[in-house]
Amino acid sequence: MIVTSLNLHNFRNHTSKNLDFNPGINVITGLNASGKTNIVEAIYYLSLARSFKGVDDEDLIKHLCEYSEIHATVKEGKLSKEIHILITKKGRSVLVNGKKVSRVSDLSKNVNVLLFEPKDVLLFKGPPKERRNFLDINLSKQFPLYLEYISRYEKALKERNEILKSGKIDENHLSAVTEILVKYAGPIINYRAMYVKDINDILIKITRALTGVNDKVEVIYKPFVQMSENYEADAKVAFEKNLESDIKHRNTSVGIHREDIQVNFNDKDIATYGSQGENRLVALALKIAPYFLIKDSDKKPVVVLDDVMSELDKTHQKTLIDFLRKFEQVFITDTKLQIDGATHIELTKN
Repeated sequence: MIVTSLNLHNFRNHTSKNLDFNPGINVITGLNASGKTNIVEAIYYLSLARSFKGVDDEDLIKHLCEYSEIHATVKEGKLSKEIHILITKKGRSVLVNGKKVSRVSDLSKNVNVLLFEPKDVLLFKGPPKERRNFLDINLSKQFPLYLEYISRYEKALKERNEILKSGKIDENHLSAVTEILVKYAGPIINYRAMYVKDINDILIKITRALTGVNDKVEVIYKPFVQMSENYEADAKVAFEKNLESDIKHRNTSVGIHREDIQVNFNDKDIATYGSQGENRLVALALKIAPYFLIKDSDKKPVVVLDDVMSELDKTHQKTLIDFLRKFEQVFITDTKLQIDGATHIELTKN
């Protein structure tokens, strides 16, 4: 999967920007405030129709403008796809080869982007939601059925919380909705456990390639109940045990929406015992690991590293760059990085 061109109109600080990219490493350089991150933000938007900065769509529209546009050409093997996204203050529209796409899951089938940004150094120290998002986003891209399960679970979760917040609780209604949560949590746990196992099979190879040291790295998945032949009964017990607390706090306190993963580095929790450098390199390895789980070479994700190199010493920079040459297409933002054989795009302030 290769992004060959990107045209922006009124996107962030770019009034008009037309860029052509190549396979391999593409380095986007420029002074601060020249819009480097905005370029890769637009590339990421092609995959999930949302910014990785956690802002609303309206914030992507250039100041004093009414709309923003992203045009991109993406090649998948011999196939070429034209993607047009129009963002207005009232909503957005997405066209792929002239046909409207209404579901994010359909968009992510056309463009898959893996991202590492500076705040990911805190991935293991931050809230569990960030680590769940890593699992959910990558599983949803690879397995459409997982996205369906997550969507149905979240719909039931919202309904259960509304019941808990109501002045008078209908116990039969609450029980029925809890049954739905138990039903969809089961396959979600199975998918997550399978994915973590697959990640572990390749994660140690990636970290060794990046560090040159045979450190032991392992992701530990922590389901709210263990998957077994007694799963359904165990899950119901878990919800029942927390029912009094849920009613008191008017919120569902147990379930797959509260799960977490832990990463052990040489048999110790990296969040507690790992250095900042170890956290950064292992987080980077984890974020790009999904690339190797996709077997179809035409569907390999685009990899984006936003402002990562400045935090690495020269030795680790070289090691990482050598590793990145394995990928179909990589985008790196930096103020002045030069890489032999890479495509270099230098931005100037608008």
